[in-house]
Amino acid sequence: MTFNKLTPNLAVADIKASVKFYQQNLGFNLIMAVPATEDGIEHSLSESKDYVYALIAKDDVEIMMQQTKSFKHDVRLSQFENLGASVSFYMEIEGIEQFYEEIASKTLKSTSLKTTWYGMQEFYILDNNGYVLGFAEKSA
Repeated sequence: MTFNKLTPNLAVADIKASVKFYQQNLGFNLIMAVPATEDGIEHSLSESKDYVYALIAKDDVEIMMQQTKSFKHDVRLSQFENLGASVSFYMEIEGIEQFYEEIASKTLKSTSLKTTWYGMQEFYILDNNGYVLGFAEKSA
C-alpha cells in the first residue's frame, strides 16, 4: 500500500467567507466549487449562490472545504461526534520573514515569529473558522 497525498477537508460554516479568507490573507486560489444545488462544478464563486464545497490551492498545498451540514451528511461518522480537532495544519514555506511581515500587517490572530529548538522559524495564525495554521521554514 502506498499513501500518495494528504489533503485536509475542513468543515466550515460559510464556503464563500472561507475561500475569501484564504485568498485575501494567504494567496490561495480557488480551483473548483460545488453550488448548494450540487448540479455542477464552478471555477469562480457567484455572490448570488451558496456553496457546499470548494477546493483551494497555493503552490503544492491543497485544502478542501465543505459546508458543515454537507460534511455531516457525506461523512456519516461525523454525525455521532463533536466536530473539531486537536490539530494544526503545518506548512513549510520559503520566505517566512517576508510572509510574516505581510501577515503581521493584517488584523489576524497570530503568534510571533520565533526560532524553535528543532531548527525551524515558525508562527501560527487562526483562520476565520478557528483552524490553526502553522507556517515554518528551516533556520539558516
